[in-house]
Amino acid sequence: MKDSIKIGLTYRHTFKISDNQTVPNFYPESDLFLDMPNVFATGYMVGLLEWACIELLRPHIEWPGEQTLGTHVNFSHEAATLPGMTVTVDAKLTKIEDRKLTFAVTAHDGVDTISNGTHERVVIQKVRFLERLAHKNLK
Repeated sequence: MKDSIKIGLTYRHTFKISDNQTVPNFYPESDLFLDMPNVFATGYMVGLLEWACIELLRPHIEWPGEQTLGTHVNFSHEAATLPGMTVTVDAKLTKIEDRKLTFAVTAHDGVDTISNGTHERVVIQKVRFLERLAHKNLK
C-alpha cells in the first residue's frame, strides 16, 4: 500500500443499469429468477458497491501487483431500480487495520436511496495469492 492511503478517502462511482443486471438475468438457469420483476438484482448491486471501493483504492495500492479482495459485505437493498436508471455509489474509507480496509457505502438511483452499508476488503499480493490458490486446486 502506498503512503497516500488514509482514512477519509472518498470515491463517487456512477453506472447506468442495463437489462443485463436485472433479476431475470441474474441466474437465467433458474426459472424462479426468470419469473421475477425486471429490476436491478441485489447480487449485481453488491458487485457495483464493491467496484466503487476497488476504484477508491486503485491509486493508493501498487496495482496490479497489489490488489484487494472483498471479505465482508453488509448492505441493505432498500428500493427497486429499473433498467436505464443511473446509480451513484459513494464510498468512504473508514478504517485501516494492517491489510484490512473498511468502507461506508451508499447508493442512490436518482429517485431513492437503494443501499447503505459497510464493506471490508483485504490487500493481497497477487502472485502469492495465485500461488496459494494453485495449491488449493491440486487437492
